[in-house]
Amino acid sequence: MSFSVQIRQWETPIVVEMGQTVLEAAIAQGVPYPHGCRSGNCGACKSRLLSGEIDLGAHSEFALTVDERERGLVLACRTTPWSDCEIAWLDAEDVIVHPSRILDCEVTAIERATHDITVVRLTVQNGGPFTFSAGQFASVTFSGQAARDYSMANRPDQAELEFHIRVVDGGSVSAFVAETLALGDKVRVEGPHGAAYLRETHKGPILAVAGGSGLAPIKSIVETALSAGMSQPIALYFGVRDVRDLYLVAHFEDLARKHANFHFIPVLSEAGAEGEFRTGFVHDAVLADSQDFDGRKVYTAGPPVMVEALSAVVCDHGLRAEDLHADAFYTAAEQAALNEQGGKSR
Repeated sequence: MSFSVQIRQWETPIVVEMGQTVLEAAIAQGVPYPHGCRSGNCGACKSRLLSGEIDLGAHSEFALTVDERERGLVLACRTTPWSDCEIAWLDAEDVIVHPSRILDCEVTAIERATHDITVVRLTVQNGGPFTFSAGQFASVTFSGQAARDYSMANRPDQAELEFHIRVVDGGSVSAFVAETLALGDKVRVEGPHGAAYLRETHKGPILAVAGGSGLAPIKSIVETALSAGMSQPIALYFGVRDVRDLYLVAHFEDLARKHANFHFIPVLSEAGAEGEFRTGFVHDAVLADSQDFDGRKVYTAGPPVMVEALSAVVCDHGLRAEDLHADAFYTAAEQAALNEQGGKSR
């Protein structure tokens, strides 16, 4: 069984199979639907339901508030039709759409960054040119493995693609990368995707907060901003559990020495009170340093619990919803669990 969904900005209705989300069907049928995390956490696919009956799956209250739901707004990535529908995504002035590419790539470097994070670099052999905005991600397929979404850690003007891949419990793809991937292996990259990218026209301060391998898109954002000569204050907080989870510290400390407007603050959540780094939860460190986020752009990426906590802190202290650009990293198992949750909405 399927339903017909008319997207106001798209001439031809799309067909959505039973149990499929509007965003999944739209992307599969070539619709350039604005989206980011695809997990109900960032709000990039926020839309207005014009008619029809749907199920609205589990999502972050910061991506879609109760008031917004009551006003007929939904998230396309969590919207499953129960009838023919009409929907319209919310137009935004700063939406950037890059051509979607399918790239044939080759592994040119593999580096163990921490005990559980591998940095993989790829050269594009066919399918380019590949353009993206700093902070976006791509669907990456290693030989014989399922596709997974990983954020680009390199600047958009750099030819070599860089991905940071963390081993997750039960994760077959991440285990393959850590144990089997070899130089010269062929890799397919499809994208770009995501709406939590750098807004280069913004003139106010920038707050970037990363957790674990969420440093990848944040690295791209910070390096691109500095390379472009953005002179406003830029602060990068990097939250991890312990010293062994830190990486690229010397790199960012060097950037801080070269750029007076950039500050790098590592924060350890499970370390002892003594040491060279700050301790505690990263969102608490952010709040300890500032209590007013009005006028800033906030970019955050990493574990969902960290993204949720940071989002709550900054939004409770003056940040406008449109200035929060979040990318929560859900594992395949976590995403499957989210997809099983939901509630009916009209």
